Amino acid sequence: MKKFIEKKHKENEIYSGKAISFRVDKVVLPNKKIATREFMDHPGAVAVLPVDEDGNIIFVTQYRYPIKELTYEIPAGKLNHKRDDFLKRAIAELKEETGYTAKKMIHMIDFWPTPAFSNEILKIYLALGLKNGESNPDEDEFLNVVKINEKKALDMVKKGKIKDSKTIIALLYYFLLIKGEKNEHTR
Repeated sequence: MKKFIEKKHKENEIYSGKAISFRVDKVVLPNKKIATREFMDHPGAVAVLPVDEDGNIIFVTQYRYPIKELTYEIPAGKLNHKRDDFLKRAIAELKEETGYTAKKMIHMIDFWPTPAFSNEILKIYLALGLKNGESNPDEDEFLNVVKINEKKALDMVKKGKIKDSKTIIALLYYFLLIKGEKNEHTR
């Protein structure tokens, strides 16, 4: 596999924004030729799948300007910088966006949303033992908190009403690997 590794030749940040930056780096290919790699430099992000004692999942709905649609998503947010603690950020995002706190946070999975053009890593946590409180979203976030039962949530994925990748990954991981394993042990 080492024969496929590309090595950084020259780094070039072309834009640095509040949330992300963009780079156009030169790399040395395995055949020693130089190529260009354009990508978004991202500090990382977290998402939380909050499940209450009745099996309802807590979602937020919000308008997403790039796609011009209202989405159903699990609470999530980016790290402020690459040294941030993922779990602490997940706990904060859950509280900020939904008002809920959790007695238990379980790390579920890490994934790269778009590794072809971004170095973002996203870590998903399961929140259990929920207690409701007051939300405090960012000043540019307009969110609606919605409880949806498990069956309806899966049906929304099936029917294409939930299209957000982190939310789909979290739901499928939860239903197939966490709940699925519990069901395997009780048979």
